[in-house]
Amino acid sequence: MQISSEKNFLGLGIAPSILSVIQRHKFIDPTPIQAKAIPIALEGKDLVGIAQTGTGKTLAFGIPMIQYALQNKGIGLIVLPTRELALQVKEVLHLIGASFGIRTALLIGGAPMWRQISDIRRQPNIIIGTPGRIIDHLDQRILNLSGVKMLVLDEADRMLDMGFAPQLKRILQFVPAERQTLLFSATMPPPIMQIARAFMKLPVQIEIVPSGTAATNVTHEVFIVPREKKGALLIKLLGDYRGSVLIFMRTKFGAKKVARDLRNARHTAVEIHSNRSLGQRREALDGFKNGRYRILVATDIAARGIDVTGIELVLNYDLPMQAEDYVHRIGRTGRAGASGHAISFATPDQQGDLRTIEKLLRKSLPLAKLPESLPTPPPPPPGSRPSHSGHQNYSRTNRSFSENRKRRDFNQRRRY
Repeated sequence: MQISSEKNFLGLGIAPSILSVIQRHKFIDPTPIQAKAIPIALEGKDLVGIAQTGTGKTLAFGIPMIQYALQNKGIGLIVLPTRELALQVKEVLHLIGASFGIRTALLIGGAPMWRQISDIRRQPNIIIGTPGRIIDHLDQRILNLSGVKMLVLDEADRMLDMGFAPQLKRILQFVPAERQTLLFSATMPPPIMQIARAFMKLPVQIEIVPSGTAATNVTHEVFIVPREKKGALLIKLLGDYRGSVLIFMRTKFGAKKVARDLRNARHTAVEIHSNRSLGQRREALDGFKNGRYRILVATDIAARGIDVTGIELVLNYDLPMQAEDYVHRIGRTGRAGASGHAISFATPDQQGDLRTIEKLLRKSLPLAKLPESLPTPPPPPPGSRPSHSGHQNYSRTNRSFSENRKRRDFNQRRRY
């Protein structure tokens, strides 16, 4: 198969009408994953695409899906792990498909069921959803997936891990076996790849970079810091940066506490986690995008669903529960060719977890020296309620990756 050597979307097999819309929205040069995946997808082949975050994977499957919809080749189904990522994908598809009257149904938790039922009854060309809400509609016999001809699993490693695999297998019982399946992610560990191939027929594998490769334009830095000094170090570092900052926590309780502490320190900060309603999560994300909030404190629900340009710093206040999530977290900065920086806090007993991350990245993470003096965090305002994320909750952040994987798998369905 010949792939165009030209640095534009011509020669990829895209219909002229779609090309004109792409050009109108100033998409000039396809990214490597787009240039390689679009022709294969348009040929109807199964595909596994591995590329770094922020490299345009949504258009890589979105353009073929829209073209198939215009050719009346059945329904497209996109399954994703988080509400935020589903909303983001819908926005990108709307950008291209709105000119052609492409109808989409967004099926995510936290949104009104009646509105989703209305969208389903309009016979959408493309269905976008998270596993739990898709199953809700299937159980109520509202959703019929017998017309699905193209299935996309975005962030496929998360879709196929121990947390989501049972839900996905249930959804696939309602999807025709004769279909095209596309899988995309930045990380695809070998065990997950084996599971993925069970859902596919002779898939073509496109690996722009080896699985787990971090963006080359993101610099890294690690502080070995005692747990009790993390807050003071965070305040110090926030004074050294002036741009937008995304802070990752392991627990929703920790995210709530750190966001509150930052507001007490007169920073514009907001949190996003599974205890927040869909409206609160959207308001936080929109406020972070438009600059109303400089700092967003998030759990890993934001590691794969935030596409915000110009994030100066990603800060891992807690190391992730699994090494692969480090790649997704830091992929929120340095997007679309821009430069970015990632800082991680590790407690002295997390040296093994750091080595696991370094093994995945195939490089060492530079260690930074702790400042000689750290600021004293401001006291909570009078009358404030005591924190629910004290030592007992923070002790959870020091479990090994293997221990946390078991706990994460048990709670996966509820988290998203």
